[in-house]
Amino acid sequence: MSTTDNTESLVQLHNAGLREQGRWRVRGISLRVRAGEIVTLIGPNGSGKSTTAKLALGLLTPSEGRAERRPGLRVGYVPQALAIDAAMPMSVDRFMRLSNRLDENTLVEALESTGVANLRHEPVTALSGGQYQRVLIARAIAREPDLLVLDEPVQGVDLPGEAALYQLIADIRRERGCGVLMISHDLHVVMAATDQVVCLNGHVCCHGAPRAVAEDPAYQALYGKLSPALAVYTHHHDHEHLPDGSVRQIDNNASPGCGHDHG
Repeated sequence: MSTTDNTESLVQLHNAGLREQGRWRVRGISLRVRAGEIVTLIGPNGSGKSTTAKLALGLLTPSEGRAERRPGLRVGYVPQALAIDAAMPMSVDRFMRLSNRLDENTLVEALESTGVANLRHEPVTALSGGQYQRVLIARAIAREPDLLVLDEPVQGVDLPGEAALYQLIADIRRERGCGVLMISHDLHVVMAATDQVVCLNGHVCCHGAPRAVAEDPAYQALYGKLSPALAVYTHHHDHEHLPDGSVRQIDNNASPGCGHDHG
């Protein structure tokens, strides 16, 4: 989905910085997330990705510069890690309702949108990594957010599962028209799933479309030159990974097979 400067802005940072305990955690950060746009923050560990997201969301107050949010903005948040005590049995249904007053239709629709409605009564601790991420996303979109924020959304998921999750995020953006702010440690895996990239290392090293960022010397200084084979590739195989974690064989004689663009 293309965006223009006239598209509604959801959050913006203008030369924002945060100083704590005598040092700058981030400084000189400017970015914008518009409705219907996917923006990804990348950078090495400690580069300020989460701090930048919190500044944009108003969870932290800039020490300099300013942050702007659209009035009445509704945010759905998918955390990087949310530990569930294995000794405390909890179904997906109950987990979805924690801190959320969801009616039946909203709950079911959110789970169906992420392909895990069949897991509604399963224990959360029994889910695979990909299934758990889909439940977390369902919980976030049940809030009907204007802005969906995802912190390392493919953590603990294998490469085919990553591609499927990024496709899900793109589908949610397209169907719901919400903006998406993602946090990732590496551009390699998000090339095909984002509109704009902001590369951070305490400041903005570079920003722009994914391919332009991948070719920027500042990015290559952090990560090395991006291999075209890793950036965006298509492969064909004889099976596909379904949302519930199962695998289905594909008749390659009946169709050209399935292709995945991985980034």
